[in-house]
Amino acid sequence: MLPELERFSSSLDVDFELFPYDIAGSIAHARGLAAAGLLTPAQLKAIERGLRVVRKEMSEGRFTFVDTDEDIHTAVERRLTEITPAGASLHTGRSRNDQVALDLRLYARAAASALIDGIAGAVDALALKAADHAAWVMPGFTHVQRAQPVTVGHHVLAHAEPLLRDAERFRHAYDAAGDMPLGSGALAGTTLPLQREVVARELGFERLTANSIDAVADRDFALDLVYACMTAAIHLSRLGEDIVLWASSEFGFVKLADEIATGSSLMPQKRNPDIAELLRGRAGRPVGSLVALATTLKGLPLAYDRDLQEDKAAVFAAVDSGLDSLRAARLLVEHLAFDRDRLAVAAADPGLLATDAAEALVASGTPFRRAHETIGKQAAAGNLRPPWDAATSLRKRDLAGAPNPRRVAARTRVVRRQAAALHRWAQEHPPALPD
Repeated sequence: MLPELERFSSSLDVDFELFPYDIAGSIAHARGLAAAGLLTPAQLKAIERGLRVVRKEMSEGRFTFVDTDEDIHTAVERRLTEITPAGASLHTGRSRNDQVALDLRLYARAAASALIDGIAGAVDALALKAADHAAWVMPGFTHVQRAQPVTVGHHVLAHAEPLLRDAERFRHAYDAAGDMPLGSGALAGTTLPLQREVVARELGFERLTANSIDAVADRDFALDLVYACMTAAIHLSRLGEDIVLWASSEFGFVKLADEIATGSSLMPQKRNPDIAELLRGRAGRPVGSLVALATTLKGLPLAYDRDLQEDKAAVFAAVDSGLDSLRAARLLVEHLAFDRDRLAVAAADPGLLATDAAEALVASGTPFRRAHETIGKQAAAGNLRPPWDAATSLRKRDLAGAPNPRRVAARTRVVRRQAAALHRWAQEHPPALPD
């Protein structure tokens, strides 16, 4: 192949990130070969020792790549064979097709676990902030216009709930990557008596892939992971947008601490919510990744095609952006300082209690539509007389899911427990990488 085309076709600069998973998969594959009698104990020992050397070289940045290294898989095997002649037997019964499918599944499981842990941190930060502000009255908004009274805690928790749903999407992505593809070969398995169950057990997979063609062609698990990254990014973007609004001089609901604000290169008075704005902007990355990955997969014939080389760039970008954004969101929330006086002034707007006034008429026997019309006319004429204040309104909103301060405080405790459970789950589901 022409040198220019070799550079075009090389994926090494992208799939280097897979090296821990490629080495772990190779160790497990070697153990499976030994269990099948296809490697001697001495060969297995030499291969395992050699792969650990390769892993150490790569981890420490001492690995030397050569021109023939097309990707991380060929680089690892080439170096292993330099270390021990037994390395020439490692690829027995294995194709790069099922090898890369295995590596990406291992990566996806590790990424899903890390992202769930990131969600746990962000959700816990939101719940702690909500607990501290469970009874702080603020306006709730529709169409970015004052609507009804809520509390800061209730509004902050509204950003925790979708992240909890995102965690379930990541758990689904983790499970979707739980089928072990090694042993599928290029597309038709092998005539050799591989011990697929041994490899699956070594790597912590729950199931074996059921069809060798599908095993090397399937990237549904990658789509699931990137989709979960995208929805989480969208939810973080909405959090960022709220903070941008709250930090504006027009709202003034939050004061930006030095730790989460930047100044202007020209205007000395400015304190800009750059981190919140970047949470909005970064959402474009996983959206782009999902489109790129879906476009790559669309219309591909079975089984493996080189187009699938492009899957990793999309997946890695979505995951890296997700981890960074979750970490940034946690720190941003931890350093938010609400201005209680400014919130109280905004919450004193009598228009926030127009619905309360209408419902008070309903409670006394007036049909709702007539009550709605009556209060609407009063509001338009500027002589609305609310039946109570915002704090009383919140106490009366004593339904499940409503902004009653007592219910908000109770919900913060539940959400914190959910965040702790997610953290435990992530700790209990690390990637199973044989040593």
